[in-house]
Amino acid sequence: MAGKKAAKLPRAAYESELLRLQTELVKLQEWVRAEGARLVVVFEGRDAAGKGGTIKRVTEHLNPRVARIAALPTPTERQRTQWYFQRYVEHLPAAGEIVLFDRSWYNRAGVERVMGFCTKQEYQRFLHQCPIFERMLVEDGILLRKYWFSVSDTEQEARFRKRREDPLRRWKLSPMDLESITRWEAYSRAKDSMLVHTDIPEAPWYVVESDDKRRARLNMIAHLLSTVPYPEVEPPVIELPERPPSTGYQRPPRDLQTYVPDHAATL
Repeated sequence: MAGKKAAKLPRAAYESELLRLQTELVKLQEWVRAEGARLVVVFEGRDAAGKGGTIKRVTEHLNPRVARIAALPTPTERQRTQWYFQRYVEHLPAAGEIVLFDRSWYNRAGVERVMGFCTKQEYQRFLHQCPIFERMLVEDGILLRKYWFSVSDTEQEARFRKRREDPLRRWKLSPMDLESITRWEAYSRAKDSMLVHTDIPEAPWYVVESDDKRRARLNMIAHLLSTVPYPEVEPPVIELPERPPSTGYQRPPRDLQTYVPDHAATL
């Protein structure tokens, strides 16, 4: 398949398979909860590579009390004085939880490195400590999965243009996104160096080709499911109780409460 661009996946086939995979994700969730497992999924990649859309599909039908998204903002002045990994540790899952990192500690290997937000010494320390940190997570029983979403420069620029023209998505186009266009090769070198230092047997990197968003979502979810040996947990039998007979309750008159106007009636 090298050098060949696959045909665009038809929407009907995409939606059918996505629903099947999302059903499996619910089964995975129930296994994680029943077994007290801890699952961490790291989503990394260039801006507009499709991480956010994939995360949305992963969590769409999951229980937010079990599966949560960690998308950390810029560190505070106090956090800047802490051990680099410290603010990420507090977001790690407890037993029976899934955490999806929408960008993660790998910020230091990417945007911080390229944009000069960290020193050379801090960057080198990260490359040395990151494999140690991740081995500690895995040794403690955390299931760690790392995905790099790879997008071409032409597709990235096309997505940026769509964001610029779409009022619903314009907020996604940040000054940092625009800067990434002029620093494409710098980000490429930073990514290559990151993979060399942090692609370890205990926590390997998995690259997701994401020029086709539909394929990327299906491929990533299917792969994640294939890496976790989750048996189906038998759901509990749920019986709805009989509604007891009325004891004479009368609903207050409607004019005593303020209702939301029926906007739908105007359509």
